[in-house]
Amino acid sequence: LTTAFYDERPAFHWHPGLLIDGTTLQVPFLADLVTLADPTSPYTFLNYLRHEQRLYPFYFAERFHAPRAEYDAYCRWVSQRLPTCHFRHRATAIRWLPDHAVYALALPRLTPDGSPHSTHRIHARNLALGIGTAPHVPTPLQPLLGTDDGAPVLHSADYLTHRPRLLAADHITVIGSGQSGAEVFLDLLRHRPHGRERLHWLTRSPAFAPMEYSKLGLEHFTPDYTRYFHALPEPTRDRLLTRQWQLYKAIDHDTLAAIHDELYKRTLSGTWPDARLTPGVTLRAASRTGPTGLELHLSHDEQGHRTRLTTSALVLATGYRERPLDDLLGPLGTALHRDTAGRPVIEADYRLRLDPALTGAIYALNAERHTHGVGAPDLGLVAHRSAVILNSLTQRTAYPLPERTAFTTFGLRADGTREPATVPRQLKRAGNRSF
Repeated sequence: LTTAFYDERPAFHWHPGLLIDGTTLQVPFLADLVTLADPTSPYTFLNYLRHEQRLYPFYFAERFHAPRAEYDAYCRWVSQRLPTCHFRHRATAIRWLPDHAVYALALPRLTPDGSPHSTHRIHARNLALGIGTAPHVPTPLQPLLGTDDGAPVLHSADYLTHRPRLLAADHITVIGSGQSGAEVFLDLLRHRPHGRERLHWLTRSPAFAPMEYSKLGLEHFTPDYTRYFHALPEPTRDRLLTRQWQLYKAIDHDTLAAIHDELYKRTLSGTWPDARLTPGVTLRAASRTGPTGLELHLSHDEQGHRTRLTTSALVLATGYRERPLDDLLGPLGTALHRDTAGRPVIEADYRLRLDPALTGAIYALNAERHTHGVGAPDLGLVAHRSAVILNSLTQRTAYPLPERTAFTTFGLRADGTREPATVPRQLKRAGNRSF
């Protein structure tokens, strides 16, 4: 394959605003860029450690979950060894050229301040779109975003950049009970004075819930479950995703324990910390109340109570949403097939479903949760997904993949589809004894 990879950032960085001291990946170090598809690759995390002469310290540290900052450095190390990585380029449009059977891409080169400088155009027989997700801020709160003047309001993705201003605030409120919200709250708590913490942590969720991390529960992040999920009808997939939030939106047990330990430690002086953790709260609206104040309009559905909270800083740990592909793929028009909700139809091998006239494939990476399930953004499936795409792209087994990856069988049919709900006559007569 002749390849080229383009990214709009000036260099590789993995969630730089959340590389908080002491945070680790939520997946084992084996979930690197290549190991689970090819452990002999020179780009494994272990080979990175060997190259940095840190393999023995890592070995004796007995870490199964690598520090988040270390994973960021590892990925950057890989990107620097791939000569076909081109940074500071933003893809703006994709067109199909039928006379040449290629895609045409406009890729303006960006200046250090992010503005387009010169247009770079390329042609490609096939594409892979890895634009992933973007920080999500609820629409009513978007006008408040800002950190230059007045009370800072920011998404947790920018937390470290603005932590000094947050810590200087008289009162801080964190919204959201996912892993990011928990890590931000814990870091703020550790850096606030005892007895004068002045912290609120609010979430719409019914509890500050632990993530499902049992061994059989983790099998939802296997290729077996991905295949099962993809074969389900679209309405069934959508219903499942709303019920599976605790698989990927909750908080790991160690972080919850660390928060409780820190709060408990602050009671040893005989007083309770000035920190409130309240689930079941909906933020209905917010407004600025002067140069250093914010007013939050809150409601609690279980109590049927509404109130207002004055705060000096607001951190929105409100998650991420998949970036829409429409801006890039708009020129393809109706050649791109969509489901009943208007989302791209994505095949089992991560190809977008296109009209047959478009002979070049377009693959989606981390934009397929509606078709492939909760494992779509999970690091543990990155290498497997890439191997599936390469096998599809080359039309051969470039990477042998395991036939089975889970002890759980996720359905009664191997292909995941459903049969009519009929019972053979002999089973009806036999009753439950036959099952």
